[in-house]
Amino acid sequence: MTERSRELPAAQSATDPAGPIRVLLADDQALMRAGFRALLDAEEGLEVVGEAADGASAVQLARRLRPDVVLMDVQMPGLDGIEATRRLAADPYLTAVRVLILTNYGLDSYVFAALRAGASGFLLKDADPADLLQAVDVVARGDALLAPAVTRSLISEFVAGPRPADPAAGREVLTAREQEVVALVARGLSNDEIAEGMVISPLTAKTHVNRAMTKLHCRDRAQLVVWAYESGLITPRRR
Repeated sequence: MTERSRELPAAQSATDPAGPIRVLLADDQALMRAGFRALLDAEEGLEVVGEAADGASAVQLARRLRPDVVLMDVQMPGLDGIEATRRLAADPYLTAVRVLILTNYGLDSYVFAALRAGASGFLLKDADPADLLQAVDVVARGDALLAPAVTRSLISEFVAGPRPADPAAGREVLTAREQEVVALVARGLSNDEIAEGMVISPLTAKTHVNRAMTKLHCRDRAQLVVWAYESGLITPRRR
């Protein structure tokens, strides 16, 4: 075992629905990793399967262990968290692995770049322990970008930047109803809130969201939010 990486014995499956949510910690600060490990291992239904002190080790361990969630720090020596996230998201062997970005600052300019790279959400390092536990659970399910309030904050601060050179998939692949639903997702609404606003059932709202993700090749709602803004479906509301 070295400072660069720490892992448990190889697991049988990273996606066993009957088993605990398996988490890989990636942070260059040993004390930070120790705190996260103590919190997560004490919670029933969560298991820390490995630790990495840099992005390269995180990618290597994720490929070996296939965790459900990687708690990924942004600023690490060598390969940073954004590039590590990009490599994980691009690996067809790791399509079920979700990345939850850890950041020190509420206005961290790296956050939206990380979402573009394939992260499923982000969390401040000074968040309450209960928020961390909830975030891991939410990202593991792929249900949301985290709490709607966090989504709205992200949109307000990061999405107004320049669009990438490569255009997103055209809106014509979505029905008018699906475009409406995606716009609401990008505004930070949950399925229940979408259902209430559109006067449909939560199940129907979820079905529309899932169909949109399939058509747009988005792995989760975080990527759907990115697509909505980069495609011009909705326009950021500047402060």
